[in-house]
Amino acid sequence: MEKDAKIYVAGHRGMVGSALIRELNKQGYENIVYRTHKELDLCRQADVEKFFAEEKPDYVFLAAAKVGGIIGNRDFPADFLYDNIMIEMNVINAAWKNHCKKLLFLGSSCIYPKITEQPIKESSLLTSALEPTNEGYALAKISGLKYCQYLNRQYGTNFISVMPPNLYGPNDNYHPLHGHVLPAMIVRFHEAKIENKPSVTCWGDGTPMREFLYVDDMAEFCVLAMNKYNDDEFINVGTGKETSIKKLAELTAKIIGYKGEILWDTSKPNGTQRKVLDVSKATALGWKYKTELEDGIRLAYEDFLATPPHFLRTNERY
Repeated sequence: MEKDAKIYVAGHRGMVGSALIRELNKQGYENIVYRTHKELDLCRQADVEKFFAEEKPDYVFLAAAKVGGIIGNRDFPADFLYDNIMIEMNVINAAWKNHCKKLLFLGSSCIYPKITEQPIKESSLLTSALEPTNEGYALAKISGLKYCQYLNRQYGTNFISVMPPNLYGPNDNYHPLHGHVLPAMIVRFHEAKIENKPSVTCWGDGTPMREFLYVDDMAEFCVLAMNKYNDDEFINVGTGKETSIKKLAELTAKIIGYKGEILWDTSKPNGTQRKVLDVSKATALGWKYKTELEDGIRLAYEDFLATPPHFLRTNERY
C-alpha cells in the first residue's frame, strides 16, 4: 500500500477495526476513511454502492460484522447469517465494481469443521460438518471468503482473506452474556471481586481447547498481508498455541484478583472441543505474534477498567 493511498476500514468502531486503524496510523497511513453504522448501513446495497462510487478507496479492510458469543450465535442464527452475508457481499461487490486495488476480508476460525485435524490447516475447509452452535456465522464467513476467491478467479481481483482464532483486546464487547468467552469472564470475575461473591459459574465443563490472539498482533499481520500476501488461498493467523477454557478462567481470575471458587455449568454448551490453527503460512511471511496470553489479558482488563460503563458497551458492528 502506498502511504498516501485511500484506505477504507469497514467496522472501525469495533475491536478489530479500531485495532486496524491504530496499526495503520502507527505505520504512517493517514488517508483513512470510515463511516459509522448510522452514517452507512452496510446491509443496504444501494447505500454501499453510493459510498464506494463517491469515495473510491484504493484498499479495503473488511472488519465489519455482527458478532457474539456462543449463546448469541446459538439463539439467533438467522440474524448472524443474514446480516453478515449482506455486509460482506455488499462491500466486496462494491470494491470490485469500483476497481479497488486490494481488499482484505476478516473471517474466523469457526469456518472449520467441528471435528478435523489439529492444528487446523486451510485445506480443512468444508471437509465435514460445522459446529452447530455457530453454523450461521460460519456459513456467512465461508461465503465471504469464497466470493473473494471467485472474483479473483473470474475477474482477476486481488482480494485476500485472513482467518484468525479467538481475538481479544481493547474495545472488546464486555457483555456478560453476549460477549465472547474471555471478555465475558473478565466481566464476571471483576463483578465477583467487587461484590465479594464466594464463587463464579462459567459455562460448559472447562475442557475445550482454544487459541487466543491479541487483536493488535492480528492488526499488524493484516497490514503485512495487505502489503505482501497475494495468494488466492485464504490464510490462517494466530499463535499456534492452545489453552483450555478451565485454565483460561483460572488465569483471568488470577489477573483480576478474584480468589473465590470457579464452578462449571455443564448444562451450557461447550462448542467445538478443540480448535488450534496451523499458522505456518503466516509465519512464512516473516510474522510472529508478540503478546503472550497472560500479558494480553492484563492489557484487556486495563481497557475494561478504563472504559465505563463496563456492561453497557454494545456489539455495534461499525
